[in-house]
Amino acid sequence: MTLMENTNYTTVNGFVLLGLSRVPYLQGPFFFLFLTMYVTTVLGNMLLIIAVKLNTQLQTPMYFFLCNLAFIDICFSSTTVPQMLINTLRRHKNISLLGCAAQMYFSLALGATECLILAIMAFDRYAAICKPLHYNTIMNNRVCIALSSSCWSFCFINSTVHVALTFQLPFCWSHLVNHFFCEMPPFFRLSCRDTWLNEVAMYTSAVIIVLCSLLLTLSSYVHIITTILAIRSSRKRHKAFSTCTSHLIVITVFYSTIMFTYLQPHSTYSPETNKKVSVLYAAVIPMFNPIVYSVRNQGVKETLKRLLTTKNRY
Repeated sequence: MTLMENTNYTTVNGFVLLGLSRVPYLQGPFFFLFLTMYVTTVLGNMLLIIAVKLNTQLQTPMYFFLCNLAFIDICFSSTTVPQMLINTLRRHKNISLLGCAAQMYFSLALGATECLILAIMAFDRYAAICKPLHYNTIMNNRVCIALSSSCWSFCFINSTVHVALTFQLPFCWSHLVNHFFCEMPPFFRLSCRDTWLNEVAMYTSAVIIVLCSLLLTLSSYVHIITTILAIRSSRKRHKAFSTCTSHLIVITVFYSTIMFTYLQPHSTYSPETNKKVSVLYAAVIPMFNPIVYSVRNQGVKETLKRLLTTKNRY
């Protein structure tokens, strides 16, 4: 490493998130769009959690994991979107080194946790539809808590390793990050050191978490669909399919965006495309999840309707 590179590395104490700086005429409209999505995300997911807590009929393993998912969406969106809102309007789009590391740490951990929780939700549907007589034994409270806590613990430990590896890199070329928030792939392009180890670690982690979760989800749904098609009653068959449709919509959108970001080859990486995809899983999907699950779930809709009706009376 040259003296100039070493000097640049030691003086870096923050980064500039470029975001929409290259298209200033879109900053105003995008601010209101991001703000609307963020408020909708927080309120929608909070209402979903409240509905589950108020309705004893919804306090089942499926809704326990759905509350986990709603909480993840609130935290994930709160980790990334407020900074996006601030940077969209202000002239100086700086973020401190510590702030950037914290944002990367929580967004990576929460995104990975969501992958695993979605896979467990698929397994829960498999147990409920394919093993109904043994469902209460397979998915008892102790198992649910153990699965949930294991997902959270593993993903936060995994995130610690990746963030530590990322911020050990010397960022010599620039402190300008062509992204909306701090994420690993854009930072690899700023380093003047070979990022081979970081990329291998990222791809290995993505394969273990994303692909294994996806395989568990797909195998669960192969068994679910096979079991549903064997049901003679069309009414029962429709009911079984309806309980799975919401989950299938969510996992299709979420897994496709995450895999595009963390499993694409380095040679095909496009900063502008990656920025657009990142907005999907940082802002759109967390807003999308409670809407999908609430609209297609009669129990949630009835509980929310009673809750809102009671508040309006007062």
